[in-house]
Amino acid sequence: MAQVTHGTGTRVADHGGGVHSIRVPIPDNPLGHTLVHLLDTDRGPVLIDTGWDDPASWDTLVAGLTALGTAVSDIHGVVITHHHPDHHGLSGQVREASGAWIAMHEADTAIVRRTRESEPGTWLDYLVRKLAAVGAPDDHLAPLRAARGGGRLRTLPGLRAALPDREIVPGELLDLAGRKLRAVRTPGHTPGHVCLHLEERHPAGLVGNGRLFSGDHLLPEISPHIGLYEDPDDTAVTDPLGDYLASLERIGRLGVAEVLPAHQHAFTDAGGRARELLDHHKERLSGLLALLATPLTPWQLAERMEWNRPWEQIPHGSRSIAVSEAESHLRRLVKLGRAEAVPGGPPVTYIAV
Repeated sequence: MAQVTHGTGTRVADHGGGVHSIRVPIPDNPLGHTLVHLLDTDRGPVLIDTGWDDPASWDTLVAGLTALGTAVSDIHGVVITHHHPDHHGLSGQVREASGAWIAMHEADTAIVRRTRESEPGTWLDYLVRKLAAVGAPDDHLAPLRAARGGGRLRTLPGLRAALPDREIVPGELLDLAGRKLRAVRTPGHTPGHVCLHLEERHPAGLVGNGRLFSGDHLLPEISPHIGLYEDPDDTAVTDPLGDYLASLERIGRLGVAEVLPAHQHAFTDAGGRARELLDHHKERLSGLLALLATPLTPWQLAERMEWNRPWEQIPHGSRSIAVSEAESHLRRLVKLGRAEAVPGGPPVTYIAV
């Protein structure tokens, strides 16, 4: 793989076989960047993901395309692995500049549509109710209530992203002239997350079944966030962690030669990395059962879980995300018959059984 830093500071890479990547920055985020991939097709270049909706991110994407000998106006289509704003954010601007089609799995397209149609404050009201029900303390809820009551609502990221006009159907080849790219449904990180299997011989001769654009599903060193599928209008009891573990098994069986993720760097041995993540979650579930020897709320469980820094150092917004991850693990334990809700509350408490 050849990496080049363009005169503007933009980093691009040639992965061979008509596949390139551009490091598009994510502002104020420890992930640092999204790897936006460019796939040559007989009808024109296609992007896989687009990056965060931010002026610096847009300028980097444009500079990267220029460094690769193309332009935003040349983009034929955009394939989105999932709806999160660091992947889907710039799709609206790409469409405005090029007229490109935008493809996404229907489950995540529904989230994009719901976000656009929701009344201001709907999400914040839901978040306050949900966090109170799982035991969040008043000092965590107070800023959210103040923002709602004082009219200081932040615009949700992703509102300028395009509403997709094509559906990604898992198991089917995408309509890309001269390329063989098949969608693999991999829910967990989001309900409609897809990986994209490039079923073509590896250009460098690596042994395996083609290459995989893995989005956030399979990363070389990071375990992706697996929280609840949040929908204020949906009362269905979902199991995102169960979905994710089953998706890891599916990806591990593909036997791809190389993984091209949306963060960090390309890597080989997808099966080995999938097994590491399966083992990680197995160990984590066992550790949570030990914590649940006495009843705990999801908030109390999150406080006791291992994160990449002490709980006291986790920012306010990230604590809400951490609690959602604790809830997804509780859902898995309940479904396995290893934990149950204790009668009473709110807030709800759980105990190992």
